[in-house]
Amino acid sequence: MAILVTGGLGYIGSHTVVELLNNGFDVVIVDDLSNSERFILKNIEEITGKKPVFYPFDLKRKELLNQVFEAHQIDGCINFAAYKAVGESQEKPIDYYENNLFSLINILQEFKARDISNFIFSSSCTVYGQADVMPIDENTPLKMPESVYGKTKQMGEEILIDFAKAYQRKISLLRYFNPIGAHPTAKIGELPVGVPYNLVPYVMQTAAGVREKLNIWGNDYPTVDGTAVRDYIYVVDLAKAHVAALKRLMEMEPEKTVIDTYNLGTGKGSSVLEVVKAFERANNVEIPYQICERREGDITIAYANADKAERELNWKSETSLEDALKTTWEWQKYLDSRN
Repeated sequence: MAILVTGGLGYIGSHTVVELLNNGFDVVIVDDLSNSERFILKNIEEITGKKPVFYPFDLKRKELLNQVFEAHQIDGCINFAAYKAVGESQEKPIDYYENNLFSLINILQEFKARDISNFIFSSSCTVYGQADVMPIDENTPLKMPESVYGKTKQMGEEILIDFAKAYQRKISLLRYFNPIGAHPTAKIGELPVGVPYNLVPYVMQTAAGVREKLNIWGNDYPTVDGTAVRDYIYVVDLAKAHVAALKRLMEMEPEKTVIDTYNLGTGKGSSVLEVVKAFERANNVEIPYQICERREGDITIAYANADKAERELNWKSETSLEDALKTTWEWQKYLDSRN
């Protein structure tokens, strides 16, 4: 069975490709390399002993996407192709709307024309905005997200729900919290372009001396230490959830409307300062930091109730925060060895 993985050389995408290959799926990757590099493809092959098919182009190019579907019998899609930085999305809103939504619509046009089902969407906890109650479960009311990035994820979900209902298709919306870490081989991991917007890559680069200090955006939140709280989930655990969700859809009868929604997280919130201290303990390094003004688009606290995923997908997060942060540091050392 061939699974199309868009953004498959990116951070979460590459880890999911590894899990798909290890589970016997054939994989076709489309990635424009805007947030990844070609060496990841080689490293995926080294990890798995299998080489996925790779097409390096932008999904907004409909004619090239059509050629992929002509060349392969696609049985499903896991869509990671999206710009993903909360802060950047506030600065470049039109770029985010164009990239994140037009690419999704182009894939769905091919699914519609060829009567394909089984679509996994890389969504985000940002669709909940600042939830009123913790932990957040799938019944938590959606709010207008604080960031343009979050808005594109919420709109993407709405597009997919309408698609599934209109054409009797099977979809799974995976709302995950904050992915961290790298593969235990240290051969794939997060590759932020420029200055990282996410916490852990910034911590990693500060520890490596790439950045002079870590910027902590606000210490006046109503939390345990004044810094924002998030649910940090190990990326390999997260990748395994995508495979479990895909298998569930494929086991269901065809020509049936299925709209599954799952929160993917650890169920535990950690503050920014708690993550910094955990990184220091896990890797025996010191992280210099400075407190800055709050960043537009950030919320105060978010952590998951992932009980539904455990019940229906037989999945749960298994890796501790410190163990995940150890893999991050090994990945940074691997990157340093390449330079």
